[in-house]
Amino acid sequence: MTVLVAGATGLVGSAIVKEFTRIGKSVIGISSKDVNLLDRDSTFEYLNKIRPTVVIDAAAKVGGIGANNSYPVEFLSNNIQIQTNLMDASHNVKVERFVFLASSCVYPKNSTQPIKEEYLMTGPLEPTNSAYAVAKIAGIELIKSYRREFDYKWITVMPTNLYGPNDNFSLETSHVFPALIRKFVEASKFNSGVVTLWGSGKPKREFLHTSDLAKALLICLEKYDSDQPINIGSGLDLTVSDLAKKIAIATNFNGKIEWDLTKSDGTHQKVLDIQKITDLGWKPAISLDEGIESTVQWYRENY
Repeated sequence: MTVLVAGATGLVGSAIVKEFTRIGKSVIGISSKDVNLLDRDSTFEYLNKIRPTVVIDAAAKVGGIGANNSYPVEFLSNNIQIQTNLMDASHNVKVERFVFLASSCVYPKNSTQPIKEEYLMTGPLEPTNSAYAVAKIAGIELIKSYRREFDYKWITVMPTNLYGPNDNFSLETSHVFPALIRKFVEASKFNSGVVTLWGSGKPKREFLHTSDLAKALLICLEKYDSDQPINIGSGLDLTVSDLAKKIAIATNFNGKIEWDLTKSDGTHQKVLDIQKITDLGWKPAISLDEGIESTVQWYRENY
């Protein structure tokens, strides 16, 4: 069995390649250097050459609130093209199992907490990342359509906010977790007295280490076969302010934290109901404190 992981050099893809290789799977990891998934002909040609048994789609244009809000065309158009080209090319070579990684941002802004899979498309989206969310919703529907029309055992997984090695630590385009790590590491290094962060710090978020996600995907490939997405998260949340305090401690920052209230908070709370995945025998192994420590260490060693 050959497993093709698209987006293999990114935060999620690199963790999947590492875990699947560790347990002895035959893995081919690809990035934009190997094939441009925005190019339909190139994608078809590459899949026809490799002919994998399993395709895991971890390739996407991603970013934080600022990037999503500033470049909605790219987040909508690029992601629809990437996932559609990859799914269509996989169909062309009759891939047995396709795993589409969606995102918890597809759920309505004001969902009841914790968020169950059936809450999808039951209310308005968070405006700052609605373009990205709509692209992912289109991917979810395409998976369902391929299942219905061609009887494939293709699935969608819905990860919560992820973190770990190989993240994007750019202050302009990153998500909250890596942005906080970079800000506090640099503030600690240069003895800055103040770190200014976006928003109020009051929104609550859930986080999961990518190695735990990779293990969950193995369980899903073995045990899950449904046209309904399946949530993957920790089931625990905390305020962005509390996350910032944890990262400040881990980076030895002793200064003051200030909040820029002119910046958007995004969704007030987002924590997933993970009953389906826990019923399959999976649970996260890495605590948030442990994950923060290891990710800070990785950042310091690699940046």
